[in-house]
Amino acid sequence: MWQRKRILKYLKGNTEVGLWYPSEATLNLIGYSDSDFAGCKVDRKSTSGTCHFLGSSLISWHNKKQACVALSIAEAEYIAVGSCCGQTIWLKHQLSVFGLNLSKIPLFCDNTSAINLTKNPVQHSRTKHIEIRHHFIRDHIMNGDCEIQFVDSENQLADLFTKPLNKERFNFLKK
Repeated sequence: MWQRKRILKYLKGNTEVGLWYPSEATLNLIGYSDSDFAGCKVDRKSTSGTCHFLGSSLISWHNKKQACVALSIAEAEYIAVGSCCGQTIWLKHQLSVFGLNLSKIPLFCDNTSAINLTKNPVQHSRTKHIEIRHHFIRDHIMNGDCEIQFVDSENQLADLFTKPLNKERFNFLKK
């Protein structure tokens, strides 16, 4: 309940802020994913956050507590990037209905271990604890639907959806 009040208070105090959708924007789809490892103090589950841009316009965002407890930061990030990939594939399909066919859609992640997991089809002993359903991202990378790219934590836009930020960091990412 207190979270809703916080959101409403923010919206009331920031009526000049909005989403901008310019008509002359390029139609490139880009995704960002991040996680807050063991962010919930009660059950130690991580939170996944994703956002997608079409050109410079934010068109989709999502955050959700992960269903299982991640045993490492890499696993939490891998689950988040898998969620981002799922949303990307859905958006790709929706855009194809309008005649916009995209391939190798960049997904940005700030964890090199999670990126390496997406690119390596071999099941290692360090990754066998990750549930099978999270590995579908590998198929989409091999098919050329999307590609995982590194983004430094300073420019990780999905931070807005995964963790509390101080005012300066929030305003930097908002712009």
